[in-house]
Amino acid sequence: MWVVKLGGSLQSDPALLRRWLELLSSLGRGRVVIVPGGGPFVDQVRQTQAHWGFDDLAAHNMAILGMGQSALLLRALRPTLQMAARDADIRRALRAGRTALWMPLELLREHADELTSWDVTADSLALWLAMRLNAERLVVVKSCAPPPLASLRELVDTGVLDTRFAAMAAGAGCAVDVVDKSALDEVQAQLVGGCRHSPA
Repeated sequence: MWVVKLGGSLQSDPALLRRWLELLSSLGRGRVVIVPGGGPFVDQVRQTQAHWGFDDLAAHNMAILGMGQSALLLRALRPTLQMAARDADIRRALRAGRTALWMPLELLREHADELTSWDVTADSLALWLAMRLNAERLVVVKSCAPPPLASLRELVDTGVLDTRFAAMAAGAGCAVDVVDKSALDEVQAQLVGGCRHSPA
């Protein structure tokens, strides 16, 4: 099983986003779970929090709902994707030969915990899901081009990944690739067969 996080900023490139969805909904059937980035929906949360000054717990819950809006957008663009909120739903979708699309509403919180801060974005939430599902690998698709051969710690330090990602990945037990949004051919080749491992 693969978890593939599609950066929310891909929503500003409709043609490319549709190509990613086509790839993952075809070659990913039965083995790929898509995690939607929050994109403009979460950008709005940041702006609203700056304006009103509410706490990070409220911002976290609003951001999770923003990821949910992105999931609904992706499903509207590619109706063959199977929406799945819980682990059991994801596994059921994959067993049925579908590409699963995560609706992360289980991450809504009543009380603050280790996930409810801006140190944790959709990238780390995708890693959290990959760990829960014992996924073989996590692919994080970014709109900015990651420096070649950079470690996960270097990607955190340069702002490509969120603050918590490298520490979480140290105990993840799955391969992690961070790729540029133009890496469609590379990911297609990996899905067809033959995977490379990124330095951690």
